[in-house]
Amino acid sequence: MTPTAKSNEAAARTSALAARMTYPGGSVALPLLRGSEGELGVDIQKLRSATGMITMDPGYANTGSCRSAITFIDGEKGILRYRGYPIEELAAKSSFLEVAWLLIHGELPERTELAEFTAEIKRHTMLHENFRQFYAALPKDAHPMPVAAAAIGALATFYQQPDKDRGVHDAVIRLVAKMPTIAAWSYKHSLGQPLLYPRNDLDYCSNFLHMMFATPCEAYPVDPVMAQALDLLLILHADHEQNCSTSTVRMVGSSQANLFASISAGISALWGPLHGGANQAVIQMLERIAAEDGSAAQFVARAKNRNDTARLMGFGHRVYKNHDPRARILKETCARVLQRAGASSELFEIAVQLEEIALHDEYFIERRLYPNVDFYSGIIYMALGIPVNMFTVLFALGRLPGWIAQWLEMREDPDFRIYRPRQIYTGAPLRHYAPPAPGA
Repeated sequence: MTPTAKSNEAAARTSALAARMTYPGGSVALPLLRGSEGELGVDIQKLRSATGMITMDPGYANTGSCRSAITFIDGEKGILRYRGYPIEELAAKSSFLEVAWLLIHGELPERTELAEFTAEIKRHTMLHENFRQFYAALPKDAHPMPVAAAAIGALATFYQQPDKDRGVHDAVIRLVAKMPTIAAWSYKHSLGQPLLYPRNDLDYCSNFLHMMFATPCEAYPVDPVMAQALDLLLILHADHEQNCSTSTVRMVGSSQANLFASISAGISALWGPLHGGANQAVIQMLERIAAEDGSAAQFVARAKNRNDTARLMGFGHRVYKNHDPRARILKETCARVLQRAGASSELFEIAVQLEEIALHDEYFIERRLYPNVDFYSGIIYMALGIPVNMFTVLFALGRLPGWIAQWLEMREDPDFRIYRPRQIYTGAPLRHYAPPAPGA
């Protein structure tokens, strides 16, 4: 466990205070847990043994499944921090691989550590040649997300992961190194184009763009501004606390499934339109507005009408009840990338109009519906030339270090146990089997 994890674990100690729950027939005192940022939680681990009861929390919206020292979010204040560092500072000063190290190891790397980490990543970007046969066996029109999930799962058949520190380290390096290759090959396979080898003379994001858009017949000169924009997007998506896909990685990993299997499950969870597909919905909305009349004001008026099919996408967040700090960062980047790409700014202009209306309209202010990270990320992906069906794959590429960090932290947790939620049974009461009547 890292020094930061140890100190935060100590900070999340049981408080001398307790919550008392009264129920028919008695009451029970439940300890309070205090996090390093002062947040409180009720420890219900002994609730069932003491009372015979469980809690009911559909969607686990109020349930803490673990103590974590990785990411802190204050949705009311619009705060996001990785290992204590504000996302604004990391976005402005750091790189994706540096953030990956931070999430995985708990502290920012020294210069020599980052250089060694980067070099090690570059040594493992290649995929085994048999992966060409793996891709060839899949339908050409397969969505890149299940292809990527299957490829990550298949890594476990190529690289056995012994339950030792060195084996886990090698698995972590291989995942971070090979994920861009897997993602790019998933895209190339969908086009029926040749699968390109990685170029280790390029940085992490430039190498990915090369594998996406170059061909054996034509090179793809990577624009540094575009590579930097992609790097920023990956940083902003690197972790986000106990969301659906991260909890899936922990859930699968709690059975002591290996890292490759756990990450593959996380990718499948992320594929769902209610999780990783939100920025695709934003693009579809902006394209719909542009195709109809281009009026953001009219679309907003329709979205406020419950009887209309128009829906405003990219506003509001299950966690953030204030501005999503990632959206603030991306707004400026979006304009810069579009200008550099010489791309049509129509969708961006519509997006800005929508934002201005929402920020000054009482309907949205009262409901605290502010732009989230998906509002601008899809426009940047489009400017980079990334097709819509690859948006969630890029999300997975960015989220990978966070998933790895969460999986590693789970294994070190002194309260580690297999995940096993309870339920309230609502089926038929006891009944007994009777054979069918003769002739029935």
